[in-house]
Amino acid sequence: MEVLEPRARDSWTHTSNGDSRGYIDADRLKELWIHTGTACNLACPFCLEGSHPGDGRIPGMKLIDVKPFIHEAIDMGVEQFSFTGGEPFVIRDFVNILDYASQYRPCFVLTNATEPLHKRQHQVLPLLDNPYPIHFRVSLDFPDRARHDKDRGEGSFDEALQGIRWLIEQGFKVSIARQTDPKEIPADVEAAFRGIFREWGIPENLAFTAFPDLGTPGSEDGSPEITETCMEKYPTKESRSHFMCTYTRMLVKRGEQVRVYACTLVDDDPQYDLGGTLAESMDERIMLRHHRCFSCYRFGASCSAPE
Repeated sequence: MEVLEPRARDSWTHTSNGDSRGYIDADRLKELWIHTGTACNLACPFCLEGSHPGDGRIPGMKLIDVKPFIHEAIDMGVEQFSFTGGEPFVIRDFVNILDYASQYRPCFVLTNATEPLHKRQHQVLPLLDNPYPIHFRVSLDFPDRARHDKDRGEGSFDEALQGIRWLIEQGFKVSIARQTDPKEIPADVEAAFRGIFREWGIPENLAFTAFPDLGTPGSEDGSPEITETCMEKYPTKESRSHFMCTYTRMLVKRGEQVRVYACTLVDDDPQYDLGGTLAESMDERIMLRHHRCFSCYRFGASCSAPE
């Protein structure tokens, strides 16, 4: 499920109307994302990775795969290592990778905090003693058990809350990833979550990151294409800094090779493969071709840890 046929012959540099496409030039490597693989214990129909049990679109990452990139990133001044999937805790070597990375920099992990995490609690707990902290962002779609479980599976809402409570009780930092509704009032949604947290003995001050529907792999949602003219609305370096591709890269395993992609949202388009090293990838101009680029343009979307 990859975008193998571009919208137009020259669609990397031009829109379907022939306009010069908007772009970003990276200026630093602040955050390195590591895609652990698309296998997951859940099969959510909205998943932007198309993940499900046994999925192999992106193979599972191993510690031996990422070690050279961790040290290259450190030499380049990286500030944080971040991890996504699939569900990272499904991957056999993930705790080893997380243990290694948190010896060198703070780490940030996206997880559904359900059974795979619960089974590895005895492996996760010792990571508190590592030199750098680990922050977990847990997916909790809606403050409604039935609505959450409809797509994620019966019982997953309570399992996630159990996982959140356990992580906090041990001393890990936790935040929440939730979904957005077009007509929602964000303060009301978050107040509903905080009511649930009170019932579960979970602190009410957890930070939220709200995501729009980003579509499944290979999909097109009809988003407007971003031109150079559009980017004139972001005339300064500071105002463009919310685009993840200015400061992040992501490691993606393709077969037995690890490749460097522009960001966490474009691994379904091989034209965002920027090379085999981080240094090489930083020299590549990022064309804002993917429909998810429009989410960054419009909403300031970021997969990074909340401040």
